[in-house]
Amino acid sequence: MNKTRNRSYFHRLSRYYLWFTACLGLFLVALTILENEGMPRQWIGHLYMFATIVLYAIIGVVARTSNVSEYYVAGRRVPALFNGMATAADWISAASFISLAGTLYLHGFDALAYVMGWTGGYCLVALLIAPYLRKFAQYTVPDFLAARYGGSEGAGGGDRGNVVRALAVSATIVVSFTYVVAQIYAVGLIASRFTGVDFSVGIFLGLASILVCSFLGGMRAITWTQVAQYIIILVAFSIPTIWLSMKFAGNPVPQVAYGSVLPKLAQREAQLAYDPREREVRARFQARADEYSARLAALPQSWEAGRTEAQRRLDGARARNASLGEVRNAERELMAYPRTADEAARAWTEQRAANLARAQPPEPHAEPFPGATREESDQRRNNFLALVFCLMFGTAALPHILMRAYTTPSVHETRVSVFWTLFFILLIYLTMPALAVLAKYDIYTSLVGTGYDKLPTWVSYWANVDKANPLISIADINGDGIVQLAEIAIDGDVLTLATPEIGGLPYVISGLVAAGGLAAALSTADGLLLAISNALSHDIWFKIVDPHASTQKRVTISKLLLLAVAFIAAYVASQKPADILSLVGAAFSLAGSTLFPALVAGVFWKRANRQGAIAGMLAGFLVCVYYMLHTNPILGGSAESAWFHIAPISAGVFGVPAGLAVLAVVSLLTPAPSRESVGLVEHIRAPDEI
Repeated sequence: MNKTRNRSYFHRLSRYYLWFTACLGLFLVALTILENEGMPRQWIGHLYMFATIVLYAIIGVVARTSNVSEYYVAGRRVPALFNGMATAADWISAASFISLAGTLYLHGFDALAYVMGWTGGYCLVALLIAPYLRKFAQYTVPDFLAARYGGSEGAGGGDRGNVVRALAVSATIVVSFTYVVAQIYAVGLIASRFTGVDFSVGIFLGLASILVCSFLGGMRAITWTQVAQYIIILVAFSIPTIWLSMKFAGNPVPQVAYGSVLPKLAQREAQLAYDPREREVRARFQARADEYSARLAALPQSWEAGRTEAQRRLDGARARNASLGEVRNAERELMAYPRTADEAARAWTEQRAANLARAQPPEPHAEPFPGATREESDQRRNNFLALVFCLMFGTAALPHILMRAYTTPSVHETRVSVFWTLFFILLIYLTMPALAVLAKYDIYTSLVGTGYDKLPTWVSYWANVDKANPLISIADINGDGIVQLAEIAIDGDVLTLATPEIGGLPYVISGLVAAGGLAAALSTADGLLLAISNALSHDIWFKIVDPHASTQKRVTISKLLLLAVAFIAAYVASQKPADILSLVGAAFSLAGSTLFPALVAGVFWKRANRQGAIAGMLAGFLVCVYYMLHTNPILGGSAESAWFHIAPISAGVFGVPAGLAVLAVVSLLTPAPSRESVGLVEHIRAPDEI
């Protein structure tokens, strides 16, 4: 009877989403016709935004619930295929959709660490964690850790599990909040570009889309929204990539086509490396870098002299009654000048590094770990491997991803669900390297060499999205009126969104890609916000503060906490704390360092106890945070302080081993865990049920 009911439910869902896909196709056709009839671009952007919010609102209203099981785990009845699609959408965040192709464009082979690390992480999820969490059959990751390391009767492990639970909740909040800020930042970026509103306003428009689902229906509404979002993401990413593939290789399969474009790109890179005009531009950037080096060497006198000179120019402009524009420029220059010698040292160091980077010839896209010396090449290889390590172990410990293991009907369905998740993620991830190569070849052959009087319109569009920190900048450094590669500064976050315009596709496709990026950011933000609010309401309020709270009260508190966290995250994102990929990288290192050792030891090592788990979680977190603070210039550290030259984004390469080692040592030096804890391990690992 259950199999028949489940089969009927699966077929009904399949029909719904086939109809949705057909309607999406009709919507695109209708917008294409309207664009050909002269509809303004901004209206098309508004239509995409309006249709997106309405779609998610409808799903949120239809799937609204106050039932605890439905709100926390979608009633544990999501079929494996659809849970795989929802998890893939949850996973393909703004960092994947918006930033990854741009990072591959900028860094070539080195950026494949993201593809390898994130994909490999799902293998760890399938093998080490997800099925066992589903067999535990509770609601959150802190639930499992508290029960495993609490050691008393009941799911929560009683008072003895509360310390572990509180630490796990704290880790969930820190990791998920860092991650969600990146998603909301991406929402603001997309909304401001395609609706014309201010960046901060765009953030709160996107926030409405997030809340309309997660607030009304929790995991139930988020799941069905994420399935729809994955369809949008797949269509949006595929169309421009297939177009570029046909344009440059005559092959509609990008994964095959880009292999034939890669040698052409390598040839073009070699031409640009030795082009006399390119060398002239790079020499000018080198001269600027040398000037900053001289200023840094002469501090603090150079800072005082520069401030005096900026004040003199302003006074001179006012004295000779210069134009208002000239006076304003002099005022802005003085206001932007560093206020202290220490501030000047930081700013000039960054500017020197930026100019030195642009003074270098283009690195071969396909060459692994290029370097001027063997030592430099080895450092890049080590950073590549360290980043793969951090992303793999971080993926296997992300609370909002592991939460989805609880939503399937059975342990077997959870395993199948992870297979589908990998399949749906790979459809996108195997396309991203192709998009990077195809877009790079287009820019290197079409934009480079263009006259400044014939720049394509997309350059000015993206340059004006964020005037304070332009996403693309092209300046005629050598004054020849021709665009050189070294004169182009492009932010990695803009590449995917601008690809349709770079490839010459109609604006309807640009809007579709923006809708895909918005879907990617919103789907992940939904899951992250729910992970935070559930941890606070279920693990803190219900399990510790008020164990007798009614189901209605628990859901209500979760919704209120979700609202509060969402608005705090939106405010932080509006301050533009860092680029998307840096924020996401920090979240992975923190997750792997803090949660992974306790999770894996909790499943596979019966001797692991509460004291070891607490010590391991604290040790991993502190080592990871210390390394980030110690080496990241944005956080007040210095890159020169790095251990083995490992970048701050890979802090987890030290945090994870530290957490595992401390957990093992402390567990062996303290009393063995209780019979209940060992019994839980035996239960979740019973072979007849896994």
